[in-house]
Formats: sequence, structure tokens, C-alpha cells
Amino acid sequence: MKALAGAFIYLAPFFIIGVIARMIIRKRMEGSSLSDMQDLAGQNRRRRKVFLLGSWRNEE
Repeated sequence: MKALAGAFIYLAPFFIIGVIARMIIRKRMEGSSLSDMQDLAGQNRRRRKVFLLGSWRNEE
């Protein structure tokens, strides 16, 4: 029982911070869409190298 209480005390703040961050992000993103975010990225957003699962690939 002590181990369960210790795990709860350790993990609860991370969960609470995550929920609060998610609520803030949702509130700030109201009225925005994916196309708005892509427009903010600009023209060169697709021409970059990214590292994914142990290999480099070009994003196109």
C-alpha cells in the first residue's frame, strides 16, 4: 500500500500539469485550424531533413 501511495504522490503532479497544459493549449487554439498553422510555417516547411525511428528522411 505504501508503494501505491508513493507512486500516486510521484505521478499525480505530472498528470495535473499535463491536464492544465492541455486546457491552456485548447483555449489558445480556439478558432485556429491546421491550414492556419501550415500557413504560419511558410513556404520552406516541407524541405527539411528529419530524424525518424533511427533514420534520416526528407520531408516532402
